[in-house]
Amino acid sequence: MKEIELKLQGKIKRLTNKTFKFDERIREGWFSAVYFLKTCEIVESFKPDNVVTMQFFQKSEAVLCGSDEAIALIKTFAKDPDSLEIYSLKDGDKISPFETVLTIKGPYQNFGFLEGMIDGILARRTSVATNVYNVVKAASKSGIQKPVIFMGDRDDHFAQQAGDGYASYIGGSTAQATHAMNEWWGKKGMGTMPHALIQIFNGDIVEATKAYHAKYPEDDLISLVDYNNDVITDALKVAREFGETLKGVRVDTSRTMVDQYFFRNPDVLGSFDPRGVNPELIFALRKALDEEGFQHVKIVVSGGFKKERIEQFEEQKVPVDIYGVGSNLLKINIGFTGDNVLMHDNHQAKAGRIYRHNPRLERVE
Repeated sequence: MKEIELKLQGKIKRLTNKTFKFDERIREGWFSAVYFLKTCEIVESFKPDNVVTMQFFQKSEAVLCGSDEAIALIKTFAKDPDSLEIYSLKDGDKISPFETVLTIKGPYQNFGFLEGMIDGILARRTSVATNVYNVVKAASKSGIQKPVIFMGDRDDHFAQQAGDGYASYIGGSTAQATHAMNEWWGKKGMGTMPHALIQIFNGDIVEATKAYHAKYPEDDLISLVDYNNDVITDALKVAREFGETLKGVRVDTSRTMVDQYFFRNPDVLGSFDPRGVNPELIFALRKALDEEGFQHVKIVVSGGFKKERIEQFEEQKVPVDIYGVGSNLLKINIGFTGDNVLMHDNHQAKAGRIYRHNPRLERVE
C-alpha cells in the first residue's frame, strides 16, 4: 500500500479548469435546484452586500475526491469568482466524519446556486475513490500489494467514465478499462479479450489467443479461459501453446455456473459453494499450471468481486495475482452537505450547524 498512501498524502497535483468539459448550461442554473436560484435572486435584490462562508463535509472515514472538479466548477461558473475566498483539501486526502473539506466565502448570490452540484461532485467522486481504496486495501491483506483493475465501463452511463476513472486512480486502482477513464490523468485504457472474441473463433481459445497476440504482440498476453466452462483444461491449452509468452489467464466464471473441473472431481464437493470463481477452483488452477512448469503465468479473477469477497480470498491465501472489479466500486454511499455557517465572519447557521475550522485546508488561488 506504500504507493497508494503516497497518493493519499496530497502528492498529486491539482487538476485545472482545462481538464473538465462542463456543460455551459450550468451558468444559466439549468442543473441547480430551483430554490437555490430563487434565493440568489432574492438576496441580490434585498441583501446584496452579504458575505457568507459555506462549508462542506460528510459523515464517514473516506478518501476525498472531486475537490479539484468542484473548484474548477466554481472558478468557471461563479459570478465574479475573484470575489470569493476558497479553501480546500486535496484529492486523495483521507478525511474524517464531519471534517470540513471545502469552504467558500463571498456574496451568496455569486455562488450559492452551485451548492447542490458541488455536493454531487464530491459525493460521487469520493464514494468511488473510497470504494476503490477499500478494495485495494483488501487485496493487499496478504502483505503483497496486488493490482486492482477498474472495469466499471458497463455499470453506469458512459458520460461518467472520465470522472469515475480518475476517482478510481485516486483510490489506488492499477489500470482502467477504457481510454476515457484515464483521460484526466494522462494514460490509456488497458484490456485484453472479451468472450466475444472467443465466440468468433468458434470457442477455440487457442486460436483466439493466437489472433490477439498476432494483432497486439506488444501487449502482455493474458487469455480469458472460462468461455467453455473448463478453466483448467483451457488454461493448460494456451500455456502449452505460448509457454513463456503467456503472462496470465483470466477467470470470469458466472456465479450461476459450476466449472467442469468439479464434475471430473466430484470427491472434492460437499463443503463449499462450487459456483462461479471460487477459491477451490483457483487453487486447482494454480496447482495444474505449476505442475506443468507454468509458474510464471499469473491468475486474474473478475466477476462480482467486492471488498468482502476479496478479503475472504486473501484470508484463505487464494493464489490470485490481479483482481478485476466493476460495479461494486460505483456504489454512491457517501453524501456531502454544504452549509452557510458564518455571516460577515460571525456565527449564523441553522440549529445544529457550526463553523468547523480545519487547519489542513489550503487557500486556492
